[in-house]
Amino acid sequence: MVTTVFTDLGGVLLTNGWDRTARRRAAEQFSLDYEDMDERHHLTFDTYEIGRLSLDEYLNRVVFNKPRGFSREDFRAFMFAQSQPIHEMLELMRQVKQHNSVRIVAISNEGRELAQHRIDAFRLRDFIDAFFVSGFLHMRKPDRYIFLTALDAIQAPLQDSIYLDDRLLFVEIATSLGMNAFQHVKYEETRDRLLSLGLKLG
Repeated sequence: MVTTVFTDLGGVLLTNGWDRTARRRAAEQFSLDYEDMDERHHLTFDTYEIGRLSLDEYLNRVVFNKPRGFSREDFRAFMFAQSQPIHEMLELMRQVKQHNSVRIVAISNEGRELAQHRIDAFRLRDFIDAFFVSGFLHMRKPDRYIFLTALDAIQAPLQDSIYLDDRLLFVEIATSLGMNAFQHVKYEETRDRLLSLGLKLG
């Protein structure tokens, strides 16, 4: 009997918050040197994503390292706007929550400000009970301790828990810890997998 559903956010319930595609769009929108921005991003983003830098500090290093003809507020607004809902998956998780006695818990690699925006903008607290986010915890997947921290804090028995993620590596790590984990590829497969595990969807 499933009592806890652990899920990733980006790539499962929402689009990725600040991925390569979004950064290319930003470079085009704001006439930035994409190669320079991307190199600076890769040298800096992991530190931001585990909460060791604020978003403004990240932007100072990656975008506002020189005078720009646009404001920080405009760039932040553009960043936040890249996050979009995956409607059918959000509805699926809402159905899981509504029709089953389960907790839904997010385990996600997100910088603090981006994560908070996404939680608020898409009303994730309506159906997600707890958020184990890299920017809040100062650890990130693939570190297995982010999974162990979530399991300990929620007190979720492994045999009654499932985990879904679009990244196969993270699924493999969860599986190695004894979680019933599977890769989310498309809505229909995930829906059928949840049904096969005995969850009701209305």
